Amino acid sequence: MIDIQSIPSPCYVLEEKLLRNNLSLIKNVKERSGANIILAFKAFALWKAFPIVREYIPCSTASSPFEARLAYEEMGNPAHTYSPAYTEADFPEILKYSSHITFNSLSQYERFYPMVPAGGKHISCGLRINPEYSEVETELYNPCAPGSRMGIVRDLLGDTLPEGIEGLHFHTLCESSSYDLEKTLKEVERRFDPLLRQAKWLNMGGGHLMTRKGYDTDHLVSLLKSFRAKYPNLEIILEPGSAFAWQTGFLLATVVDIVENHGIRTALMDASFTCHMPDCLEMPYQPAIRNAVIGKIAGRPTYRIGGNSCLSGDYMGDWSFDKELKVGDKLIFEDMIHYTIVKTTMFNGIPHPAIALWTTDDRLVVYRRFGYEDYKGRMS
Repeated sequence: MIDIQSIPSPCYVLEEKLLRNNLSLIKNVKERSGANIILAFKAFALWKAFPIVREYIPCSTASSPFEARLAYEEMGNPAHTYSPAYTEADFPEILKYSSHITFNSLSQYERFYPMVPAGGKHISCGLRINPEYSEVETELYNPCAPGSRMGIVRDLLGDTLPEGIEGLHFHTLCESSSYDLEKTLKEVERRFDPLLRQAKWLNMGGGHLMTRKGYDTDHLVSLLKSFRAKYPNLEIILEPGSAFAWQTGFLLATVVDIVENHGIRTALMDASFTCHMPDCLEMPYQPAIRNAVIGKIAGRPTYRIGGNSCLSGDYMGDWSFDKELKVGDKLIFEDMIHYTIVKTTMFNGIPHPAIALWTTDDRLVVYRRFGYEDYKGRMS
């Protein structure tokens, strides 16, 4: 039983039991399908929890020199690295900490492939392809929208892989189902079959939300097995991020004031949507609050929830509660571990929430608190 009063506010709390449940499922899918499933840091980079992750999944994917170094130092393995654009300044670091490097364009391949060492440590290189098909409806998260900068469309490739290219990579999903992947694979096969038959690996990117309730993991396993049977030359790689940390914890905040304007009551908290829950504004979506119902319910106290930055739009609403809120009440925003922690900012000098683990033996382990020096260091 989690002791809410023992948790500093605001604070992200990762629940070890829930994380292990997700990791067990992911490892099971990996073993049954024969695919290699690796962790995408862009959604979950809480490295102090990596000793738990490594018990189930040993490898990870990176999109920057910092992430690649984190993979090497804290996951204990070089990264599968992809970035929309490498630079001369960062590519030596990418080489140092990567086992796989994917190029986003032919111009990036032509510019940087000559820097990949021919002897010594082997680095497997690939190209990101764009199948020009995606089921993602939110434009901000659609990597295959018309004119997308992500990946190489079929018209720009011949029927032979460029020199030194061993793999292909695509990413079309966002918190999607195995049936969305199935539709994508049909397009990938239709457009890129000759190249698939020459490659050694195919990275199917992220967005495979296999830990979500109702996700058909049996269908995913069957789909991956069928694809491997059709292309026995390929190692299949999936790199979900959200699936690892999906519904594994919460953000705790405290009501610090209640204001009213034209009949609209707003409960201000010591956290911020724009700083600490940016996906709520970007996606957009309204998160669940424990012991509250989304929307206005007749006869129940209803509030907007306001963040503590000076951005006018740093609020969401409405939620209906069982009783009136008061200063000092705790708000628990559910499912706030994936993406939120890695996307926090210190806009307005607002510190990051503390980060903690609630262990399987009911202890609170505070991983990190943030103070003035963390904010000042970002500006220096």
